[in-house]
Amino acid sequence: MINFRYHVVSLTAVFLALAIGLVVGTAALNGPAADALQEQVTGIGKQNQQLRDQVNHLKDEANTQEQFATQAAPVILAEKLRNRRVLVVALPAAGRYVKDVVDTLQLGGAKITGQVEVQDKFTASDNNSQLLDLATITRPVGVSGPASPNTDGVQTSTGLLAAVLLDRPAGQPAIPEDQRRTVLSAYVSGGWIISTGAVTGPAEAVVLLTGAPYVDHDATKRNAAVVNMVDQFAHAGRLVVGSDGVGTDGNAVTAVRRDPVLTKTISTVDNIATPQGRVIAALAMAEQLAGGAGHYGIGDGAVSLVPKPAASKTSGS
Repeated sequence: MINFRYHVVSLTAVFLALAIGLVVGTAALNGPAADALQEQVTGIGKQNQQLRDQVNHLKDEANTQEQFATQAAPVILAEKLRNRRVLVVALPAAGRYVKDVVDTLQLGGAKITGQVEVQDKFTASDNNSQLLDLATITRPVGVSGPASPNTDGVQTSTGLLAAVLLDRPAGQPAIPEDQRRTVLSAYVSGGWIISTGAVTGPAEAVVLLTGAPYVDHDATKRNAAVVNMVDQFAHAGRLVVGSDGVGTDGNAVTAVRRDPVLTKTISTVDNIATPQGRVIAALAMAEQLAGGAGHYGIGDGAVSLVPKPAASKTSGS
């Protein structure tokens, strides 16, 4: 008869055998296994170093390309925009690009008539009524658009700002300087826009910098409002829209490129954050002033990196 002591002895023998097997197996494999593991670690370390070297090389290459664009810009842009009057408008997300864009346009000879930053409250749907009222109160007698009745505050106010900041259509009287100042002062004092420096007069073309799209709870309406602004400025004059990327929902450049109407008359640049992109924007403006339009950069919808040389030629006025 098998008793309890037999079970204890049997189980003890089994566990002892397992322990001895583990010790013997570990002793036998410890050298080769450790060596193999060390080789793997060494190999991974070398791969990581190679990847770091590649990243550093790409960074150096990108920096070199940016330096080339910066140093070559005066030669590439020389006389392309001589005496052309350009307004620069930016949304807050693109405000950090304004100075570099202005400097690049001036390398081509452009006269910057003004720098305006549209504040976030301008595109907030809750402020629609206020924008409508402000446009109604400050509208000069000679400005009739957008067509009435209109219930879109962004459209109405953008149309008014475009009317006082850009040349009037043929046959329509110019906006008197005092009325231009009155409209701009009303929007500045209300916190709707910021005007850097004095507006020296009407422009014949606009560079509109949009940056990344809105992503807050009101993002869909805000991003649609930005496209509405783009449309209004395009109706008033030649327009180049610059952004620092495409492809994301709500991006204004993407919206223009996908719109069968807007894409025909508005130029877009999707890498405005880089010196190359700013040179491209200046060339696209020259093309616009010569009567053309195109979509440039490195993102979806770009037809080429830069405008064709023949298309970028324009005479000074």
